[in-house]
Parts: sequence; structure tokens; C-alpha cells
Amino acid sequence: MRPLTSQNVESELSYAYIHAVAASASMGCEVAGRHDDGAGIDAKITAWGPFSGGVLQEVDLKVQLKATVKPPSIVGSSFSYSLAGIARYDDLRSVEVATPRILVVLFLPAHAEDWLSHSDDALLLRNCAYWVSLRGAESSSNATSQTVYLPRVQKFNPVGLAGLMTSLSRFELPTYKGSEP
Repeated sequence: MRPLTSQNVESELSYAYIHAVAASASMGCEVAGRHDDGAGIDAKITAWGPFSGGVLQEVDLKVQLKATVKPPSIVGSSFSYSLAGIARYDDLRSVEVATPRILVVLFLPAHAEDWLSHSDDALLLRNCAYWVSLRGAESSSNATSQTVYLPRVQKFNPVGLAGLMTSLSRFELPTYKGSEP
């Protein structure tokens, strides 16, 4: 048996990250099946109400996960990220889907030995993930990748996830804002 590649380890850490965040927010998180994976969905998160001011009492969210060791460039109040695969970009920007979709990007430290550490008191996964909805984004003129912008205020953490799910319970679907100069 061969060890995982560095890219596979990054991917597995992104799954661990969203599972930990969802569990901390008292939400369910499951890895997507092969059919969803073919549509660019890596995981599904489910939250249950009551939600403050919400209409729905159960909300689902589909997630495309990415992890990278490349330090993000800051553009205005966002991080830029090059999303490989225009088909994935098109899946995420669609307004013709019932279940909202977001992109979650985990920015890992440059060196693998800094990604994860543990002690008797803590298990620490370093750096942070951010999310963005590409719903309604413009089509791409590129053939292989598209630069997208993740707002720095949209940390993928328990508080941010709870706020997003509460918005979804009110039928407030996040849309893509692009970059700020």
C-alpha cells in the first residue's frame, strides 16, 4: 500500500475541518456519494431549527472543498483563489439548483509538518478555511480555471456556519459579489 500524496492529505484535512466545524455547530455533515462528487459536491451539511426568524426547520447545504498550501493573495477585503476546472465553477455558480452550494477553501501552512499538531491538551489543525457562494457569478472565458474571491469575513467556523444556515432558513440565498478593488 502506498502512502497518501501530499494533495490527498490536504484533501483529507479539509474534510476533517468541515466535519469538526459542523459538529461544533450541532449540525450533521456527510461525505457526498459518487454521484454528487461527479457534480462537484464533496459534502452535505444539514442544520435543524429552530432558527432565529427562520421559516424552514431543516436546511441543507452542499459543499465543494479545496485545500491549498499556496498563500492567498489579498484583493480588497477578499482572498483570491484559482479554482481549477470550469465545469466545477459552472456547477457552483448555477442558480438552477434547489440546494445552495458553497466553495470552502482551507489555507494550510506551507510546510506539511506545520499542518497538524497534538498534545495531551489539544489537537490543532492550523490556519483557517473561508467560504464563498458563487451563485450567480459570471460565466468564465477561461478554459481551465477561474479566479474567485473569498471574503475574509466569511470564515468557515461554527458561528459563521450557523449564521449562513439561519439565512438559508429564511430563503436568503447568498450570491457572488466578486472582488472589491
